Amino acid sequence: IQKSSSVDAITVTRGHRLRMNRGVEVQDESDRGRGENYESELENREVTADQRKWIRPDLPSRCTWRLGAPLSESPHSHPERTKAPSILPNILWKIGHTPLVRLNKIPKEFGLKCDILAKCEFFNAGGSVKDRIALRMVEDAERPTSGNTGIGLALTAAVKGYRCIITMPEKMSMEKVDVLRALGVEIVRTPTSAAFDTPESHIGTAWGLKNEIPNSHILDQYRNASNPLAHYDTTAEEILEQCDGKLDMLVAGAGTGGTLTGVARKLKERCPNVKIVGVDPEGSILVESKEKNEKKVSFEVEGIGYDFIPTVLDRSLVDMWYKSTDVETFTMSRKLIREEGLLCGGSSGSAVAAAVRMAQQLEEGQRCVVILADSVRNYMSKFLSDEWMCEKGFLSLEAQMDHEPWWWNLTVQSLHLSAPLTVSPSLSCQKTIEILREKAFDQAPVVNESGVILGMVTLGRILSFVSAGKAKPSEAVSNVLCKSFKQVHLTDSLGKLSHILKTDNFAPVVHDHIQYEADGSACQRQVVFGVVTAIDLLNYITTHERLDQSSSECSLSDDVSL
Repeated sequence: IQKSSSVDAITVTRGHRLRMNRGVEVQDESDRGRGENYESELENREVTADQRKWIRPDLPSRCTWRLGAPLSESPHSHPERTKAPSILPNILWKIGHTPLVRLNKIPKEFGLKCDILAKCEFFNAGGSVKDRIALRMVEDAERPTSGNTGIGLALTAAVKGYRCIITMPEKMSMEKVDVLRALGVEIVRTPTSAAFDTPESHIGTAWGLKNEIPNSHILDQYRNASNPLAHYDTTAEEILEQCDGKLDMLVAGAGTGGTLTGVARKLKERCPNVKIVGVDPEGSILVESKEKNEKKVSFEVEGIGYDFIPTVLDRSLVDMWYKSTDVETFTMSRKLIREEGLLCGGSSGSAVAAAVRMAQQLEEGQRCVVILADSVRNYMSKFLSDEWMCEKGFLSLEAQMDHEPWWWNLTVQSLHLSAPLTVSPSLSCQKTIEILREKAFDQAPVVNESGVILGMVTLGRILSFVSAGKAKPSEAVSNVLCKSFKQVHLTDSLGKLSHILKTDNFAPVVHDHIQYEADGSACQRQVVFGVVTAIDLLNYITTHERLDQSSSECSLSDDVSL
């Protein structure tokens, strides 16, 4: 299963076997009517999937749900909601029943007439809306009749006694990794750049592990009917109760689509005139951007957006889509914390940024509910950090300083860096150590045959891995890559570089270019141009200041002679 937009998990039983949920899944209505070519394409997908022993997460669903159909026609169980006792039997009882909070300052700032109500899902036990589906998927799998996710699943597995393995891309924050490890989870990191349908992706890796580990079960939140059902039966019901059945608009981010689908279906049944707004980041393909961009755009926000259409996402329910940017996302997230006191995560900023614009059409007395998916806990080193915001270009460096030194706005190109020493990923750790010592370097970029940077290797990292028994000197250096480094471009300012070098020992200098593939598609690639350290920056500053001082002294001497 995947944590928000990028975590897959496998649970392996200790006491009894989990059963596959064979219930009817949720269909994306937009897949209907695509014709025979599309059906043929799907058949080819399924053949490929069978050869690899995995199930694609983007196959059309066979869900029979339709607006107006009686609940008795549903093939799924719909457990009755119960009131929690004063003393909870375990922490899983603290999943659900999250508060609905009125926003005050932000709606006023944007001139809204309607009420903006925030469904604060970070009050769940694991701090995320994903806790709901993690619990529901595990409990449905336990039922003989049935056939966040990351942290919610880890929490559930810890309480119920299951072994839990999470696969997650390297893009995910270290806070998530630390919390998962504290809950006893085994973590496997995968390349962020890996496409979802490759064996190296977090999804492919999870299926590979599932096929290797006996008596294991992959919950597959992309296809699992329990995902939207959890929100249909709980989240939506809570919203309706809290609003006395009266609301006019719902705004929610789209990741797997389970929250959006489950809540929207229940609201459409009970409030026929409600408007559903889906939020998708620029760079995601859940909905096409109005601005056609021939190159693939990456995005920093976690928890929403994908490079495929998950099975459980029913896009026919969405009345309006909003494409969010990282800048407005993180700016709004920080505003929610500072002005409303809501300690929410980054995707919450996306949802509220969409809400304050889409709700302009609502009048006084009408209500817009926006779902705040998770807490700030997992992003302390990301958008909550001024350094990270400046590094990513989301916050102005000038705003952090009272006085700028003379070199502040010069570019990295001014340093005239020498050509970098690079190593191949197949080079052994032992040989890499010898080369770095001979050339008097502490680190070097590792690049592939196309010159694309795969990561950095440092003497300290090799030593750490070898001494801990995680790698042998004879192993390829690709096994000890550092991928959590910060990088700069030639056009970035020395001010930005100095900000990075306050906390990092080095920064690769990269150059972006667009590469066209054989099928005509274009994607953005990065080639390493050099590696800059604090010594390089200090040498540049001191050298030029000495030259300026010498020039001033010469000028003064000439004046005295005259």
